[in-house]
Amino acid sequence: MTQHQKRLILDYLFITIGSLLVAFAITWVFVPNKMVTGGVSGIAILLYHLFQFPISITSLVINIPLFWAGYRYLGGHEFAIKTLYGIIAVTLFLQLTAPLQLHPLTENPLLACIYGGLLLGAGLGIVFRGRGTTGGTDLAARLLQSVTGVTAGQTLLFIDGAIIAGAGLIFGIERVLYALISLYITGKTIDLVQQGVGTNKIAYIITADRTVVRDAILHHLNRGCTELPAFGGYTGAERPMLMTVVAQSEVSRLKELVRALDPRAFVIVSDVQEVLGEGFSRAQGEMTPEQTHT
Repeated sequence: MTQHQKRLILDYLFITIGSLLVAFAITWVFVPNKMVTGGVSGIAILLYHLFQFPISITSLVINIPLFWAGYRYLGGHEFAIKTLYGIIAVTLFLQLTAPLQLHPLTENPLLACIYGGLLLGAGLGIVFRGRGTTGGTDLAARLLQSVTGVTAGQTLLFIDGAIIAGAGLIFGIERVLYALISLYITGKTIDLVQQGVGTNKIAYIITADRTVVRDAILHHLNRGCTELPAFGGYTGAERPMLMTVVAQSEVSRLKELVRALDPRAFVIVSDVQEVLGEGFSRAQGEMTPEQTHT
């Protein structure tokens, strides 16, 4: 089996698991609590409470023409297949989990917006990790962008805003306020799933003894280290800067090591959302034992 085939299998596994979590969020939390968070699922929830239309069928009916238009005008064969798979998977899981509407995870609206947002964000984040989508209004936004030139973000904001405003007219303003909290939690959870928890740190070190400090980082910490050209702002003298990425647990060791070698060294440490490449896990950006020295 080739690397590409393995990656495809993993992608479809991610899309399947993510679609299941999306379905759980909708049928187990949002629907029984009359909570709308935008997108096609938001339209489906509104129509369900107004006319008792099945959410799975409504989502499919809206998504199919969006998918067809997206494939025709936006192209992308592999992306289109994954999108179609995501749409079908979500539709199937919405149908299978429909009985959960009678037994909600919680009937407390605050808990519903928190845990519904977490479930939905985790599901969508996993789908995106599989380089797929579940269709929805993001396709509509990209289509309108190609026609009108308005950015996808602005279009998506307008569409979701209109859906949530409609929910306010039907369910009341209080449910809209909860839905906005859920939207925020969903977005943050998507970022967390896609980018990781950011436990790595990047350090920039300006020192007069850069050779000694560099060798200590390479051999005592067993971490890679890169020299970057830099110049003093006051003197104009060349002062190359060292850059290294370490695990959060190693920050104290790094600072102690630099302080022992050069007490006057200038050290800047900041968070790293994700690290990819040699010496790091490609899946999560985590450190691996084998570090590549640059």
